Amino acid sequence: MAVRSKTSGAPPPPVSQPHARAGKAAQTADEQAVRRLSIDTIRGLAMDAVQKANAGHPGTAMALAPLGYTLFRRFLRVNPADTQWPDRDRFVLSAGHACILQYSLVHLCGYELGLEDLEQFRQWGSRTPGHPERGDTPGIEVTTGPLGQGFANAVGMAMAERFLAERFNRPGNEIVDHHTYVICSDGDMMEGVSQEAASIAGHFRLGKLIVCYDENHITIDGTTSISFDSEDHGARMQAYGWHVQRVEDSEDLAAIERALAAAREEGERPSFIAMRSHIAYPAPHATDTAKAHGAPLGEDEVRAAKEAMGFDPERSFWVDESVYEHMSLRESGAREQARWRERFERWREQLPQQSAEWQRAWSGELEDGWGEQLPRFDAGEKLATRAASQQVMAAFAPLAPTMIGGAADLVESTKTLFAGAGEFSGVHTGRNVPFGIREHAMGAIVNGLAAHGGMVKPYGSTFLIFSDYMRPSVRLSALMGLPVVWVWTHDSIGLGEDGPTHQPIEHYAALRAIPCLWVIRPADANETAEAWRVALEREDGPVALLLTRQGVPVLDRDELAPADALARGAYVLWDSSGAGGAQESPELILIATGSEVAPALEAARELAGEGVRTRLVSMPCVELFEAQPREYRDQVLPPQVSARLAVEAGASLSWWRWVGSEGAVLGVDRFGASAPGSRVLEELGFTAANIAARARALVQASRS
Repeated sequence: MAVRSKTSGAPPPPVSQPHARAGKAAQTADEQAVRRLSIDTIRGLAMDAVQKANAGHPGTAMALAPLGYTLFRRFLRVNPADTQWPDRDRFVLSAGHACILQYSLVHLCGYELGLEDLEQFRQWGSRTPGHPERGDTPGIEVTTGPLGQGFANAVGMAMAERFLAERFNRPGNEIVDHHTYVICSDGDMMEGVSQEAASIAGHFRLGKLIVCYDENHITIDGTTSISFDSEDHGARMQAYGWHVQRVEDSEDLAAIERALAAAREEGERPSFIAMRSHIAYPAPHATDTAKAHGAPLGEDEVRAAKEAMGFDPERSFWVDESVYEHMSLRESGAREQARWRERFERWREQLPQQSAEWQRAWSGELEDGWGEQLPRFDAGEKLATRAASQQVMAAFAPLAPTMIGGAADLVESTKTLFAGAGEFSGVHTGRNVPFGIREHAMGAIVNGLAAHGGMVKPYGSTFLIFSDYMRPSVRLSALMGLPVVWVWTHDSIGLGEDGPTHQPIEHYAALRAIPCLWVIRPADANETAEAWRVALEREDGPVALLLTRQGVPVLDRDELAPADALARGAYVLWDSSGAGGAQESPELILIATGSEVAPALEAARELAGEGVRTRLVSMPCVELFEAQPREYRDQVLPPQVSARLAVEAGASLSWWRWVGSEGAVLGVDRFGASAPGSRVLEELGFTAANIAARARALVQASRS
């Protein structure tokens, strides 16, 4: 029998050689043998990869090999040759620490992931990192690792499937019809984000979401008896509105198949299958031990486990050829996709207009002409940037029909409603998602919507202060490069009376510290429109919009630089020497963002009247400015000008790079206060008079 093996020449293990029998009985024996061999091969690869890397989590992967085998081999409808097929089933390993299970499965099922990739598990530059990462490995839908995130991502994926099915399917022409499968762990079930997500999934009746819970009773610190055995997990999920089943023995393939089949038949409720497993089975000394969760088993235990499975312990990374043949999904996946393609072609011929919309949606594009629809605002009025954002959203909404999102029970405050677009619910998939007071889940669900595909620029919104609740999801949106929009309002101490608990201080700096996240704090209504333009055009990552509660002046663009300069992150808004400051180098540079731009402009004009050559730079997006050529950055902030004052109503931490050692920052390095917003801003120094006074001191110091 042909084999693929790191160590060649030795005979295959006994388990791969069933006795020859005649007729149906022989076929059944052969089938049983290759099933067992496939499952044990997954276990062997998991042990070998972790042992070679001297790092990883072998026990869960070993315990879940029967579930992984059954799910992939019997139920998962995918084509390994086309990982972007729109109507494929989605699989999410929320228990991302067990990623070697998924890597072994995608390798054996025919994805473009070689045995050599498994041998490079957790190594620099490999396609098999220590947790699943979207974009690194074929077949990985989302980056998981922080527990509970994958669970909640899957809720977003199931919502996307429901939305697209309702929008595009026609009787007899169903082009969207797939399931989302999840494997989660005790840790996923403990994390609050999964509980929020489970609650909303049950409320929305996401019948094509199937979660398999690995109940192995083990965490890093020991057994779950010390922290998690006092509740009835199934009863909790049932109370959330889920269809709940239990499999008592993770080695019982027939029971696993029955449970998964029943879950697929359940169309009205999301399904939850609790499965009792034994971590590190069948390793004789490591089974049911906490040590097997997060450390290599050791050479002796690996040898003992292989012997228990009937494998040659001298072989590592060994795969019998019959396993590849048995587990390959290439032919079946190609057939499934071809059948879908036939349906799709019929649908496209009958519905050419919807076909064009489908193409745009899966390309992540709005309809042509959306940019021309963005409003322009007249100078002279005062308008909160959250209110300007509402008008901008209303302008492009008809041209982004698969853009959905919502707020954490704050849509009246964040003003992120698509008027007339309906609510997402258990019976209808409107474009406005009532997430409820669930910021944790909202962030992860929005990521899942984007990762699914076909959903143009999904978004979530809340007060900026509560971005803290969303931070793991926001970080993961940046890590995955997901094109989502985070809309955070009430962006400063200027929100007023709600006081320190609601007034963000450190949040600008904390968000700017996340790599690949573009944080935009627009100065007025027209910068807000341009901020949305940037957000809608970005394809490789998330954009955060930080918007005011209070009204701010709409700046007069006849006297100032145009707002479309926001696309470069920072620009010369006004210069006392003329447009763009081209005639003469400034003596003083003021740098401001958001609601602080208007008083900084007033201060700049006052200083210019006193004979100080002054430049005001609006810097709504530090990340975009950092990406500009050095020549442009030096043009905006001439290196020879040391008198620089940054003005922003938040922590000063992130500004010292731009002002230098001889500059200063007018920021907020304390908590706020409860009072009308204008009074709080005044008391903490964000007035034109105080800005001018701070700037004069800098100029005097530079002249001396």
